[in-house]
Amino acid sequence: MKTIGILGGMSAASTQTYYRQLCELTRQRLGGLHSPELLIRSLDFARIEQLQVSGQWAAAGEILNREAHALARGGADFIVLATNTMHKLAETMMKDVAVPLLHIADATAERIVASGLRAPGLIATAFTMEQQFYRQRLETAGLQPLIPANDDRARVHQIIYDELCKDITTTASREAFVQVAERLVAQGADCMILGCTEVGMLLNQGNVSVPVFDTTLIHCEAALALALTP
Repeated sequence: MKTIGILGGMSAASTQTYYRQLCELTRQRLGGLHSPELLIRSLDFARIEQLQVSGQWAAAGEILNREAHALARGGADFIVLATNTMHKLAETMMKDVAVPLLHIADATAERIVASGLRAPGLIATAFTMEQQFYRQRLETAGLQPLIPANDDRARVHQIIYDELCKDITTTASREAFVQVAERLVAQGADCMILGCTEVGMLLNQGNVSVPVFDTTLIHCEAALALALTP
């Protein structure tokens, strides 16, 4: 089994989900007492969030690059960045790193294309919804992503940072996310991307009327498949 290097802490809540999912998937796949071979580097998200808000992406990229090198030196065979938003810095992060990155948007796009769907709604942080770094990879795969209206984007972003990243879930926020998803369906979305690693705390196939693609689960499944490849 290859060693999966996880660069996480952005947020801690999502990184906990990655660890739990990878352990459960490995147990399902291999049985018995099997668990995944992991290296985890979890950052202080408060520092990263301050750099996001102030637009200091270059400084954040330097941090991620340093940590990616550390995971490679530690023995990781490939790296999983346990956050959608920070894939904005994927190229900077992997500069001169000797092992590959398993990109979350590529894994998600591949799954949607295989399902025969083409117009995913995208619910994520404002950075991911509004900037091209993520949507462009979906479009390159032949998809036509739809994003919420301005007010909905602001509300989703606020809930992610003020609640979900702090491991807080409320009925009101769940209802707000469901309403955002349904408005995207009304716009023509034929499926829904949970495009922030915390969104699955509120949305799932049980409360969304179209097929749901949880990027965290998809990323974990792709990571395990790669780890078990000879």
